[in-house]
Amino acid sequence: MVAEEKLTALPEVTGDGDIGVKRCDNPYKKWYTVSAKKSYHIPSWWNGTSYKDGPGGTMTVEVLKAGKIAVELSGNVSAEAGVILSKAKVEFGIKVVSEVGITVGHRYSQEIKSGRYGHMQYGSWGYKTNWTKWETSADRCGKKKLGSGTAKMPTKEVGWRYWETRS
Repeated sequence: MVAEEKLTALPEVTGDGDIGVKRCDNPYKKWYTVSAKKSYHIPSWWNGTSYKDGPGGTMTVEVLKAGKIAVELSGNVSAEAGVILSKAKVEFGIKVVSEVGITVGHRYSQEIKSGRYGHMQYGSWGYKTNWTKWETSADRCGKKKLGSGTAKMPTKEVGWRYWETRS
């Protein structure tokens, strides 16, 4: 889906007093916008970082290996991760990184409610944001939407996410 936004031409008084139409002479360019920052746990999907236990009891987990979590982009057009990270840093004032290393030795325990199953997933406490890629429209008086998507951006804060289910 392609959306165009038009700017209307404004009347302009010329040097001799005649009223004409102001020309749109915006240069051709492409740019990104980011919006809707939301805290988001970005899981590390490698072995040893996702567990299910129960029903009931105590669940204790520990990271015993190293790995990396990188920025993830999705959408209907190609996008540059570095540009979106930069825009998010400026727009929201957050400290996101392109990737974060997971190190050994992070241990965590959690009581599981009776009859329930506990789940733990290790990852980065980062952010999820929406992005849109634009370009100047053909007549250069507006803008044309090229595509959009989401970006999951890790921070250096890592840890376990816990939740419970009935099965």
